Amino acid sequence: MNKITKVVIPAAGFGTRFLPATKAQPKEMLPIIDKPTIQYIVEEAVFSGIKTIILVTSQNKRSVEDHFDRNYELEEHLEKTGKTELLVKLRQISEIAEFIYIRQKGAYGNGTPILNAEPAIQNEPFAVIWGDDLVESEKPRLKQLIEVYQQYQNPVLTAYPVDDEGTKKYGIIDGEEVEPGIFKVKGIVEKPGPEKAPSRLAAIGGYILTPDIFDSLRETPPGKNNELWLVDGIFNLSKKRPIYACLIKGKYHDVGSKIGWLKANIEYGLKNPEVSLELRRYLKEIAENL
Repeated sequence: MNKITKVVIPAAGFGTRFLPATKAQPKEMLPIIDKPTIQYIVEEAVFSGIKTIILVTSQNKRSVEDHFDRNYELEEHLEKTGKTELLVKLRQISEIAEFIYIRQKGAYGNGTPILNAEPAIQNEPFAVIWGDDLVESEKPRLKQLIEVYQQYQNPVLTAYPVDDEGTKKYGIIDGEEVEPGIFKVKGIVEKPGPEKAPSRLAAIGGYILTPDIFDSLRETPPGKNNELWLVDGIFNLSKKRPIYACLIKGKYHDVGSKIGWLKANIEYGLKNPEVSLELRRYLKEIAENL
């Protein structure tokens, strides 16, 4: 049985929803408390058993690469000033996994970085996770997906429950439940609204894909906004083999949106022993004055 040891993380976008903050800083480096978002994403992959992180970047994402590299001058300063605990944390970042960096080339759309990563993937099944989709869970989301892949040996999507309003924001899965929490996917309906939605399960970021996705993407014509979309390639692939979805257990944060990023900072802050007590007092003070 093939193990999933590689993940592709597309990280070449402009981050326009956070301008001007992202004019000179990648959105993936925006912090959740004291760690950039991309570190949480990489840690999820590593805690799921991933050994190789493939980051597909662009020319303005150099700080993402630097973050996972050693900074000897900073390490020397921390060592001299006796900040040993912080020094250990920084060194662990660069040692957490093997990193491969690929510059994105080709058409716009989130299918392009997947194609760019083909030489690093070769003929292996692999994971894909977006740099702004954060999931809090006891068992990492990717590990949940990997377990379903190991059982069915076919591509697996992430399914997440939404309310009526969510059917207006996300692609909604049309599928048949084959066992509790696992669905055989018939299709994905893009933002159908509550009346036309086939379910209340959104297809959010996080995939286990098989290497035939590359040929499928090459055969996929440009879609919305004349861009190449991964979901279109997956739909084409579903004509040749089964596609499954796993209803994940955890809390999803869309940190690619301003409100999602703010909420994630608050919720992670409430669980952070360094700031939680003061943050709780502050939130209570705000609530009393609303």
